[in-house]
Amino acid sequence: MSELVPRPAGAPAPADGDNRYKAVQDKLRKLAGALEDSTLELEALYRGMRGNADDAEGAARDIAAADLDPRFVELTSLVSTALGGAAVEVGRLRSSAQETADLTHETRRTHATLYGELDNIRSSRREKTPKPGFFN
Repeated sequence: MSELVPRPAGAPAPADGDNRYKAVQDKLRKLAGALEDSTLELEALYRGMRGNADDAEGAARDIAAADLDPRFVELTSLVSTALGGAAVEVGRLRSSAQETADLTHETRRTHATLYGELDNIRSSRREKTPKPGFFN
């Protein structure tokens, strides 16, 4: 299994209160990209953990076949079980990350449908437009 590599802390897009159309689209794009990257990394982690669990199970059988102390067989089997359970949870986390990425793409498309044309109109004007809520 590969070594875990620390990643820089922080959100993929700053929560800076900038709610302009293009800024929101960019934040949604970055969020979806980060989620898709994490999905790939979680898949690799899942496969590695599943492989290690299978290797530990094989080692437990080998230890039992070598007629070593039964507590080592039990401990090795427990490691295999724990790794298998952790792999299942990593798989669930990967599925959640992928689902969230898909929903983020859908949100970005919906946002573009609702506000894209309005942004085109507003950004192509030379005159300033009123701030949101002005006519309320």
